[in-house]
Amino acid sequence: MYSYETLSEAIAGLQKRGFTTDFNLAENGIVFKDTTLNHDDFEIVEYYRFEGDTDPADEAVVYAIESAHGVKGILVNGYGISSDGLTNKMAEKLKIHH
Repeated sequence: MYSYETLSEAIAGLQKRGFTTDFNLAENGIVFKDTTLNHDDFEIVEYYRFEGDTDPADEAVVYAIESAHGVKGILVNGYGISSDGLTNKMAEKLKIHH
């Protein structure tokens, strides 16, 4: 795994390495454009945690994700993944790497 000092450095580094799709969290998977990938359709290949020095709201996890179809991208999510709005399987998939 690579080492990054900041959230923006991690995003830039991952993008340079081909993780260019911007994923967003959905109830049962992740979405980009008009496509939804269910929890079984992608793998988290790397993840990086960042803690805010002064503000807990700055805490985040960056996930480098690759789909079964070869789409590579990034999901940025705050700490404290809640199962609210997520299926149990999706919450567990993220929690393993959190």
